[in-house]
Amino acid sequence: MPKQHNIRKKITWAAPAGGRFVALSSFVQAAEDEGWTDAEIQQVMDEVVEADDDAAGLAVLADYTAR
Repeated sequence: MPKQHNIRKKITWAAPAGGRFVALSSFVQAAEDEGWTDAEIQQVMDEVVEADDDAAGLAVLADYTAR
């Protein structure tokens, strides 16, 4: 599992059905809408891409989702 960079921000969004890359696209748009920096978004993207599988990638995105 990739090392997490501990971004403390959380976004409010609804993950679409599909794999981690479909969800990542939606997450990036939501993060941009909420004013995340390019560096913050890139860190999340790196974690999702480097995840072992879709479940692990989706778990990364869940960590950055406001509950």
